[in-house]
Amino acid sequence: MIQVRNVPESLHGELVRRAEARGQTLTAYIQGILEREVGRPSREDVVRRIMELEPVELERPIAEYIREDRDERSC
Repeated sequence: MIQVRNVPESLHGELVRRAEARGQTLTAYIQGILEREVGRPSREDVVRRIMELEPVELERPIAEYIREDRDERSC
C-alpha cells in the first residue's frame, strides 16, 4: 500500500480528471503511471548501455549526412 500525503488540490483534481477521461479509477490511473515509470530504464542504465556500444566509423563527417537528410526532406 502506498499513501501520498499533501497532494495539492489542483494536482489531485487533474489526476481525477485524466482518470475519468480514460474511464479508469484514480487508483488504476496512478498505478499505470507508476508502472510505466518503473518500467523505463534509469538514465544511468541508458548512459551505461550507450557507453558499452562499439563506436561507429563513418565515411564522412556526420554534418554531411544531416545536411543530405534535410535536403531530401525539403523536396
